[in-house]
Amino acid sequence: MVSPNPQSAGSTPVGASNSDAAELSWPLTTWQGWHRFATTEPPAPPQPGDPPRSTDERLAYHSAFVTIRTPAISQLATQVRTLMILGRHQQTTARPSLIVTGPAAAGKTTALLNVGRTCHLAHTRKNPPPPGSAHSTAPVAYVLVPPGATAKTLITEFARYLGIPATTRMTQTQITDAVCHTYTQAGVQLVLIDEIHRLNPRTTTGAQTADLLNEPFRLSCRWFAGR
Repeated sequence: MVSPNPQSAGSTPVGASNSDAAELSWPLTTWQGWHRFATTEPPAPPQPGDPPRSTDERLAYHSAFVTIRTPAISQLATQVRTLMILGRHQQTTARPSLIVTGPAAAGKTTALLNVGRTCHLAHTRKNPPPPGSAHSTAPVAYVLVPPGATAKTLITEFARYLGIPATTRMTQTQITDAVCHTYTQAGVQLVLIDEIHRLNPRTTTGAQTADLLNEPFRLSCRWFAGR
């Protein structure tokens, strides 16, 4: 499996129009970028009888990696779905979570994104947006742990995903409260946390940041982390 780089989601493909470029400028770590990623059909391979593609078209096609649904990814999707069902009615304890580990370049990010897209599409099929609305809920959130993250910088990444205003004057508690409230109102059911290995619980800062993923944040959503 080849892992796409979340940071490169804002790059503009060859031949994109200005309006397309504006839409593609949103990274995966924002709702706009995630929604486009989850709802965009995978590129179709050339069919017999099609005219030869130009070099630019071939490069654009091969740069859009297609994830093969291997038994490992299918099993992972089933495990995540099971945990989401088990945690649906939990109100007083932390929701179930899952951590995916493996060596570098094993495909952890690929698996993370594939499961997130599957959950997103399954939710939108069962809960179509009302007429005249682009979408009614945001079922999945994707967050990338920044290098050297503190508890405040990490919760700010959660806020940035849904465009929640978070100023430097706000305290960590204020931002956390705003995130939990907004995520609940937006219907977020699954939080994907990538690069979680950047949190080192052996340090004071890392331990405080890791605690952020416990109470009260985990009471609001189920999270699925890759490291």
